[in-house]
Amino acid sequence: MTPLRERFIEDMRLRNFTENTISNYVRAIRQFADYYKTSPAKLTPDQLRKYLVYLSTEKKAAQGTYNQVVAALRLFYRSTLNRPEFVQGICFSKKEKKLPVVLSREEVDRFFKSLHSLKHRAILMTTYGSGLRVTEAICLRADDIDSDRMMIRVRCGKRKKQRYVVLSSVLLQVLREYWKAAKPVDFLFPGRGKSGHISRVAVFNACKRAMKEAGISKNVSPHTIRHSFATHLLEDGTDIRTIQMLLGHRSIGTTALYTHVARGSVLSTTSPLESLGQASSKDRNHA
Repeated sequence: MTPLRERFIEDMRLRNFTENTISNYVRAIRQFADYYKTSPAKLTPDQLRKYLVYLSTEKKAAQGTYNQVVAALRLFYRSTLNRPEFVQGICFSKKEKKLPVVLSREEVDRFFKSLHSLKHRAILMTTYGSGLRVTEAICLRADDIDSDRMMIRVRCGKRKKQRYVVLSSVLLQVLREYWKAAKPVDFLFPGRGKSGHISRVAVFNACKRAMKEAGISKNVSPHTIRHSFATHLLEDGTDIRTIQMLLGHRSIGTTALYTHVARGSVLSTTSPLESLGQASSKDRNHA
């Protein structure tokens, strides 16, 4: 590891960044350096700007990916290299408010039945049963499952915020079945090595395989399962503040997005087309 990369990682750890964020930021700076085949300490602000134009127009990077690169570059030049003038005027792309993809309950059932690995089924049922992010689910340890209080302790929440979420009796049964078969020692869902947890990539790949086998045309990811958890709770009448707490959202506005996809919210509204015939009859009666 180069001294510059080591210092950048230290800067992020001092800010209490998650390991996943650290990994993403380091990769963003490495790809920036690889693009010019030289150290980023030797590059100019103009080269930085041209690289961002390349990401946006030629590579057509997703908005989230682009903004992550901008965040990494801003931190790297402002703190690690102490050259804030390099990123002056470099802004984030304005975030589009896209509605989340949500599965119906029948699709969720088909999806779970298409997961043949007990470990993958247990992980993804945890994301749906408790509304966890994939990183939160794969970081769980055995003692995070509190069967007495029927709660799950989430240690690896976004921005390292911990919270408790609901533990379904159905999920508890699945987790017990998985525990008896796998007998995990450290992490509840270990990876293939002697230590560490299963990777995010492995869970994403399991999602893709199950999606195809279940015949679901929607683009399903672990986050789709989390979106479905929130939407189905809202459809069942759960208070939006409670959903915000369970999801670990900082802003109620983020949680409110689910009101746009919840079936009950849409179907409870009567289209004005329904009253056109009635209006015509009333007009004739008045004539």
